[in-house]
Amino acid sequence: MTLVLSELQRALAGGVVPMAGGKVRKEKGKTQPQHTPYQGGISFHKSKGQHILKNPALVDSIVQKSGVKTTDVILEIGPGTGNLTKKLLEAGKKVIAVEIDPRMVLELQRRFQGTPHSNRLTVIQGDVLKTELPYFDICVANIPYQISSPLTFKLLNHQPPFRAAIIMFQREFAMRLVAQPGDKLYCRLTVNTQLHARIFHLLKVGRNNFRPPPKVDSSVVRIEPRKPRIEVKQKEWDGFLRICFNRKNKTLGSIFRQKNVIALLEKNYRTVQALKLSQEDSPNETDAKMDFSNFGDDQGMEMDDDDEEDEMEVEDGEADGVQSEFKDKVLSVLKEGDFEEKRSSKLSLQEFLYLLSLFNKAGIHFS
Repeated sequence: MTLVLSELQRALAGGVVPMAGGKVRKEKGKTQPQHTPYQGGISFHKSKGQHILKNPALVDSIVQKSGVKTTDVILEIGPGTGNLTKKLLEAGKKVIAVEIDPRMVLELQRRFQGTPHSNRLTVIQGDVLKTELPYFDICVANIPYQISSPLTFKLLNHQPPFRAAIIMFQREFAMRLVAQPGDKLYCRLTVNTQLHARIFHLLKVGRNNFRPPPKVDSSVVRIEPRKPRIEVKQKEWDGFLRICFNRKNKTLGSIFRQKNVIALLEKNYRTVQALKLSQEDSPNETDAKMDFSNFGDDQGMEMDDDDEEDEMEVEDGEADGVQSEFKDKVLSVLKEGDFEEKRSSKLSLQEFLYLLSLFNKAGIHFS
């Protein structure tokens, strides 16, 4: 009798109901657990972007394609339970892992305690976006996708520059980074990242390689900071691109004829002219250090497919007579560079830089 009761209790605890003949059926209406547990008892939270790589062959492939050297200090972001960390410790000199979840920090420490790798692993508990990153040679990471954009620009702003970053992104975000002029996903994010780095697509990664699986597929990209850097003024460049990509499939002539655009540029022009004398008194002043934190457009796992970017409100009407003289000045710049009929969606990085230089040469600024 005790044995029978014990079996019945176990069956009920497991969500099954005994049937005649010793068969059991699952009880309907049972709520499924919200998180998929790790074998050690840790549950992963999708809301925090915790999707752990479970495919050993994929982990090996990422490390191999990263080109880690035995002398490298490696930065890993969001190490989770340490599947990728272990391979990185075997390949490089040292791993600095930044992890926001204290449960994962404890798991990492437990996993590598007493192993030959323990003295070559440093774990920093904290939000990587708010953490001052130490020196590293290369970054290899499977990151929470909701921090893709701010993290990318934080890395691009890191000094001294690192050799490369090999990062797993949501596939659509990754394809925006590597897009070329004319591609559907080519956008302000593309131009801003390619200004400061060369970016290569390495691997497609299906969602079933993760536990729990995300709702989207992923890609691994390689980011190599440009050396030397292409120097631009932060506010100038950002203001210029915001106007150009406000309606990226309209012609530049159409965009720069709009009333609000002309009014903004004329206000900047008059301000610069008024300050010219004081600026000449201190010609050696340099621009403040660039902050890339808000250069990206796309954050998180969900991104829309809209070709147009609604980042500034402008009127479609053309500038009126009061502004006509300055409008002619603006349009003459477009004509000089043969840009009037071109579209931002098809301009290369070099063309954007050239157009901005023509505007600046004419005394027209965007900040």
